Amino acid sequence: MTTTGPVPALADRAAACADRLRAADRVLLASHIDADGLTSAAIATAALSRAGIPVETVFKKQLDAAEIESIAAREYDTVLFTDFGSGQLDVISEHVAAGDFEAIVADHHQPSDPGDCHPDAVVDTDGYADFETHLNPLLEGINGASELSGAGAAYVLARALSTGETDNRDLAALAVVGAVGDMQAVGGELVGANAGLVEDGIAADVLEEGTDLSLYGKQTRPLPKLLEYATEVPIPGISNDQAGATRFLEGLGLDLKSDDDWRTWADLSDDERQTVASGLVQRAVERGVPADKIETLIGTTYTLTAEPRGTELRDASEFSTLLNATARYERADVGLAVCLGERDAPLERARTLLSNHRRNLSEGLTLVKERGVTPAGTVQWFDAGDAIRETIVGIVAGMALGTNGVDSDKPIIAFASTDEDETKVSSRATGPLVGRGVDLSVVMRDAAQSVGGDGGGHDIAAGATIPSGEESAFIQAADEIISDQLS
Repeated sequence: MTTTGPVPALADRAAACADRLRAADRVLLASHIDADGLTSAAIATAALSRAGIPVETVFKKQLDAAEIESIAAREYDTVLFTDFGSGQLDVISEHVAAGDFEAIVADHHQPSDPGDCHPDAVVDTDGYADFETHLNPLLEGINGASELSGAGAAYVLARALSTGETDNRDLAALAVVGAVGDMQAVGGELVGANAGLVEDGIAADVLEEGTDLSLYGKQTRPLPKLLEYATEVPIPGISNDQAGATRFLEGLGLDLKSDDDWRTWADLSDDERQTVASGLVQRAVERGVPADKIETLIGTTYTLTAEPRGTELRDASEFSTLLNATARYERADVGLAVCLGERDAPLERARTLLSNHRRNLSEGLTLVKERGVTPAGTVQWFDAGDAIRETIVGIVAGMALGTNGVDSDKPIIAFASTDEDETKVSSRATGPLVGRGVDLSVVMRDAAQSVGGDGGGHDIAAGATIPSGEESAFIQAADEIISDQLS
């Protein structure tokens, strides 16, 4: 077995995929539209280009039979799927068996059941559909929900595509952005195979791992806004209270402005940061915030050292949010361009989309709070209709989970209308729920299939598409499946 590469267990699979790609005259690269999908595509696009392999990149909101048919119609002999493909091998295998294209898949989602696939195109690996050029951590016992994302799988492939001129380790920074965007930071830290990617990024001098305040927006938000919006650990008198946040910072003796511009966390000295962090912890203790919540105020951070201070691109979490604001609004080309190093016009467009994205998320969360959620046995749900975009309703559901009126001890399911006669379903759970046996990838797949749809994803976050009008039957099926998982 080959033992080289950032994830030795996947080295043989990565080598087989790389060999197939090198033999191609040109490659069609298809990827998902979230931050993980965008970084996956960027990593693969960069690696293929560096290897001298012509590539065209397309993005899909979902990879269903119709989209796979459209890919087959492109008349490419070789198609590389990143951040999806494994869960659609039932359909892909039919096209492969028919000779429509050769498939290479770099994914981390649960593969299809071998029994649902064309027998001439797949084999059975521990109950998963598998084939020679299938790069997926689950096939080697690595958790695809918490140890390696789609971008991580693409990065493993990129390392296998290395040429004499580059080892592609600089692409590890994008892989970390993808993992963070895919919520793979366990307790705030990337673990398992992801840790190897972090090591590569540090060695390539494109990434820095540190310990810092674990609040979103440290690079770009004015200090009062940073604390006002820090609702991950609500601190009375500071969170959701701009005046209170400002008074708190002024009470620490900080200069909040420099040359009439608001200072950000990135502008502070180490001593000033320590002062704020200690003050936050003290205030949290005084106001009765639970100790386990207070501990999460400080966590592991991932900094892209090649990016300018004070920009969204320097922090892995902010970078991933910026990317989500592009492809989820039909501008995947903008996100891809930023990932590939273009700045100026693409970056400014991405920032405009990010401002719109934040507004839509805020309005979506407000809508959920106003309408509330409906309990249904082991689950809770809400129907956004067309009030929340189908591409962000899952993010809103995750933000709502655990807020007032939304039970963190039950998975949340969200419905949103689509342009077709279908309903988009998104679901989110918590780490403790997953630890008790909840697997939303199974719930979304089986419940959707029971009503004529399909779905999949990860244990903690998954989605589906179902025929409109089947929402009640879907909830009933989901409740029964989760009840069995928890029993």
